[in-house]
Amino acid sequence: MSPFEVVLLFSAGFLSSAVNAVAGGGTFLTFGAMSLIGIPPISANATSSVTQFPGYVTSTLAYWSDIKTFWRSALWLAAISAVGAVIGSLILLALDNPSFRVMVPWLLLGATTLFAAGPWLKPKPREGGEPVSSATGTIAQFVTSIYGGFFGAGMGVMMLASLGLTQAGDYHRLNALKNLLATVIAAIAIVIFVGGGVVAWLPAMIMIPGGAMGGYAGVWIAKRVPQIAVRIFVIATGIFLAIYYFWTA
Repeated sequence: MSPFEVVLLFSAGFLSSAVNAVAGGGTFLTFGAMSLIGIPPISANATSSVTQFPGYVTSTLAYWSDIKTFWRSALWLAAISAVGAVIGSLILLALDNPSFRVMVPWLLLGATTLFAAGPWLKPKPREGGEPVSSATGTIAQFVTSIYGGFFGAGMGVMMLASLGLTQAGDYHRLNALKNLLATVIAAIAIVIFVGGGVVAWLPAMIMIPGGAMGGYAGVWIAKRVPQIAVRIFVIATGIFLAIYYFWTA
């Protein structure tokens, strides 16, 4: 691996966590950096799950005081998320790289559109106590978790939107639940991807320290850089990657 590739991957890890702290969408950067240095798309997708996982864990811990108030009622959605993540991850492993590569630009366009619509999809505060598990909520979370296990970009926005429609509680309660379920989905996906031998460990080890630094720097960025500027950067990255995959398909 050349010095340029090392710098690119480390920078992607750093920026990924930084933009996640401000606006989300960091998966575009890690997936894109690995794609640009020639890592096959299935491996790049799986490795992005590994690099994003520490951020999911720390985000969940940050909301731990909230999660403790409803963890029993969240267990059902966590179990549904685990099953969906297994299905999505196994579907990914069942594909070969050429087949997945054809799907990637469309997935990127969909995820970019979802991310761009994020501000309009944020749930409004709702009255009520603990999150409730309805049939609609179960189905929505199951579908979201399949997508998350298969291709994680945009999963957080999708999940927050569906939880806002199906679960009780204010924004912070819903965001806490989203972080918890995202951690479950990512953990299951990583276990399956590691077992399938598709994780590129050297790039992951380069990006993870950058991500740790980026998560801390994200707080500084959030105070000084307008969120709209970060969102435009992430959307532009998603569009660029989609065009790149359409062009090279």
